[in-house]
Amino acid sequence: MPGPGSQQAVPPQPEGRPRVVLGVSGGIAAYKACELLRRFTESGHDVTVVPTAAALEFVGAPTWAALSGKPVSAEVWSDVHAVPHVQIGQQADLVVVAPATADLLAKAAHGLADDLLTNTLLTARCPVVLAPAMHTEMWEHPATRANVATLRSRGVVVVEPAEGRLTGADTGKGRLPEPGELFELARDVLVRGGSPGDDLRGRHVVVSAGGTREYLDPVRFLGNRSSGRQGYALASTAAARGAEVTLVAANVSLPDPAGVKVVRVATTAELRDAVLAATPSADAVVMAAAPADFRPVSVSTAKIKKADDGTAPAIDLVQNPDVLAEVAADRARPGSVVVGFAAETGDDAGTVLEHARAKLARKGCDLLVVNDVSGGAVFGSPDNEAVILSAEGEPVVVPRGTKAALAHAVWDRVGLLLEDPDRG
Repeated sequence: MPGPGSQQAVPPQPEGRPRVVLGVSGGIAAYKACELLRRFTESGHDVTVVPTAAALEFVGAPTWAALSGKPVSAEVWSDVHAVPHVQIGQQADLVVVAPATADLLAKAAHGLADDLLTNTLLTARCPVVLAPAMHTEMWEHPATRANVATLRSRGVVVVEPAEGRLTGADTGKGRLPEPGELFELARDVLVRGGSPGDDLRGRHVVVSAGGTREYLDPVRFLGNRSSGRQGYALASTAAARGAEVTLVAANVSLPDPAGVKVVRVATTAELRDAVLAATPSADAVVMAAAPADFRPVSVSTAKIKKADDGTAPAIDLVQNPDVLAEVAADRARPGSVVVGFAAETGDDAGTVLEHARAKLARKGCDLLVVNDVSGGAVFGSPDNEAVILSAEGEPVVVPRGTKAALAHAVWDRVGLLLEDPDRG
């Protein structure tokens, strides 16, 4: 069985399969990269794993070879005639390093190349994504922060670490984001052909996501089918583009996006309070949540029982506040951009777009992202398609693709409005 110093030839690649280099540096989070590798291979990517020698102390070469279907080495001296230290980087469509330790970040920032992975980073001319994982003190050290700033200035995507349990009993910022989140980000970078950019750096954006619940009693509630996936995609992509992000999440079971402040709420009233509390410093507010339009006049303190005669109880409803219209009408920060979402279906009174244009005018927001949800489309799906309406200009049609792709299309439009000197 091949060992750590075995062959690392670069075999001919199947046509049409994106070539991904998965670098793994020496941190305890290396085990998570196994799941990331599985997601890449099962989605049709051709993956070459390049671990550091330290990474092989956590996960051995046989594991990487079995999961990728390729031999694995950390050495530049293996199969020298194939010049792997040059070819692997040259032939890659994407390089992802997860986890990226403080040592790896320092070497990458200063152009050091003492093993196969750092040589690959120097020769790669494709997009590069680094996912740091380390103790909080190491992440916050001025040297690491300077190295991250240098890498980002060169167009490298450095993912903000997540907060949570670290090695041992420690808790804080420095945790490797979940493999599913890293995979979606990497796929997004690959599809877009490069870094998402940092056009939102220095901006604070507020995003709402999910569906609110209006309780009838301690057990039952009025709600909707919103999964929160689009709002979470908006939060993740904004963070990738450099923004400070506050995510107001209503009843969402998704993992927290890395580098995002998450405020959890349940009801429409709670969502309203959280959004209004965050808007005074916000450059943009994107209301992707689905607030309930109505709530019960009163909430029973005990579970409502069935009647013996089979009659259903009458429930009196009152209309909830319109959070989007309120935020749009009373801009806490002059010049801020407000974006709404509309889940519409056509009917005898008008088409989806006709209803949406009326809503755009009624809400007073700058942009309205319109989903045709006829037949339950969009809800819970990993993909989305929409039309972005504005008060001025032609509609922007976003064809079916990932929810991250739609999120980027929204931020592209928001960025243009934020840079418009005639606004504000």
